[in-house]
Amino acid sequence: MLKYISKRLLRSFLTLFIIMSITFILMRQMPIEGYFQNYDKLSEAQIQNGIRMLGLDKPMPVQLFNFYKNLLKGDLGMSLRYRNNVPVTEILAPKIPVSVRLGVMAILLALILGLPLGTLMARYKGKLPDHLGTAFIVFIQAVPAAVYYLFLQLYGTELLGLGLLFDPDKWTAWILPVFSMSLGNIAYYAMWLRRFMVDQSTKDYVQLAKIKGVSGSKLMFRHIFRNAFVPMVQYLPATFLNTVIGSIYIESLYSIPGMGGLLVDVIKKQDNTMVQGIVLLFATVGVIGLVLGDLLMVVLDPRISFGAKRGNR
Repeated sequence: MLKYISKRLLRSFLTLFIIMSITFILMRQMPIEGYFQNYDKLSEAQIQNGIRMLGLDKPMPVQLFNFYKNLLKGDLGMSLRYRNNVPVTEILAPKIPVSVRLGVMAILLALILGLPLGTLMARYKGKLPDHLGTAFIVFIQAVPAAVYYLFLQLYGTELLGLGLLFDPDKWTAWILPVFSMSLGNIAYYAMWLRRFMVDQSTKDYVQLAKIKGVSGSKLMFRHIFRNAFVPMVQYLPATFLNTVIGSIYIESLYSIPGMGGLLVDVIKKQDNTMVQGIVLLFATVGVIGLVLGDLLMVVLDPRISFGAKRGNR
């Protein structure tokens, strides 16, 4: 088990290294004007001095090495444009809890609504609940998320009497952002759970249980659901990533002071150090999701072995 976990962690660090290196190099290809405020008013000497202070005059490998050396010390650098000469960690510190709380609430809501929906669709396959659930899934998958995000904001605030802008001190202000962010995962959970439960319903143990007279509800919830839920765990990383992607737009839409809306702002302002810091956090969330997905599959299904080669992903 320790050997498996060590390998997964090593692969995770390698993934983060590749993502951060690509991000770092791409950001360094941006025009030099983006590193300076009032660039047009600066003299050539001031520009060259600023380039030296930022280390942009050094070869790319040296810049990348210095970045990782500072990263190991917990130093993500200084903001260049968003809040000039303020440490990136100081800017991110109050925003991370807001995004984490929003994301966790969205994932929990998706589990609470998505799993029962998928179970209901499988239980009544080919009937009205299944048709309605399928229509919902098709709608969420086919329509661009921005469309129903705006629809919920415009009509949801009017029907519920909520303000358009986010207020962290009012619990009602969390309703629409959390629900909007969870919609993609609700459809995702329902779609895959229905598929796995329908597949399980054709297994021999199900047919044998029916012959023995086990009731349909008991068979569905105590046996089919339990066995179908295990492979669902492998889609946990997609849940994390869907939540991260949704937060980028939703936080901007509701003016939520979190990581997603901040990323949009710093990209517009070409604040490279801020972009690097936020991408690092988002990438870490995605990689953690991958590791948790593998570990939870083994915990939920004892038949899966860490040492079995066929079980490795």
